[in-house]
Amino acid sequence: MKIRGFMAAIVLILGLSVITGLGTKAQNIAQNLSDSKTSRKAINTQDISLEQANLVLEKAKAKAIKLGTKMDIAIVDAGGNLKAFARMDGACLGCIDIAIRKARTARLFDRPSGELGKLSQPGGSLYAIEHSNGGLITFPGGLPLKDARGNILGAIGVSGDTVENDLLVAQAGADALVWMSR
Repeated sequence: MKIRGFMAAIVLILGLSVITGLGTKAQNIAQNLSDSKTSRKAINTQDISLEQANLVLEKAKAKAIKLGTKMDIAIVDAGGNLKAFARMDGACLGCIDIAIRKARTARLFDRPSGELGKLSQPGGSLYAIEHSNGGLITFPGGLPLKDARGNILGAIGVSGDTVENDLLVAQAGADALVWMSR
């Protein structure tokens, strides 16, 4: 059976602590993840439809065009599985995987990928978490996708330009879903 989300990270981190003898550090990381989740209200999820995913993709592409950038844009469903993807003409080949991983990171942890990145710096409470879950991307450009009621439907990941522009394009896609679900 496959464990998803932050619980998978906690299990992985605690398991590694036993194997490597990291003990206290790994337990602190697991506790930080657990505390940050339980301190927030319960999260409701449902799956993003293909129609919604395509709308998010179109709005994100429109923002990229407005910024004069060429982006790879990935939409994952509530389970973190790829639902829709676009590689704009001339977009970086190496950014395909980054866009998908940014989206998965945002969905697995229900927070912007850049927020997780701040915690994963050397000396941070989540240092090296990017090696969990088959590889995460912990810099900006991945956002959870929520409807107008705050239900998480999936996530968007964008890569191809500066992280600032990646985030602007992702936000344009995320905003479209909130608007559509009103």
